[in-house]
Amino acid sequence: MNTLTALASAAFGSTVYLTMLSTVKWLNQLSRRFKIIGLIVTGIVLCAIIGTIAVASQSVALGFIVGAVLTPPVHQWILQRRRHAVSS
Repeated sequence: MNTLTALASAAFGSTVYLTMLSTVKWLNQLSRRFKIIGLIVTGIVLCAIIGTIAVASQSVALGFIVGAVLTPPVHQWILQRRRHAVSS
């Protein structure tokens, strides 16, 4: 397994997670019709990205999964830390 490829893929997985999170938060502010259409398009794009990664080498898929799995808890920790700093 190429370590550099796995690290780059982890960074990409993290970026995809944060981009999808921001997209869904933005879509939730829109009307119901646009929200549903936007969520469908977002799902299709996410499936295409995951399908492309699945075709790639094992290190790419492993790195992407690690990045996408580690990002949510780290993101929550950063947000909680920021709230704590603001309230202090």
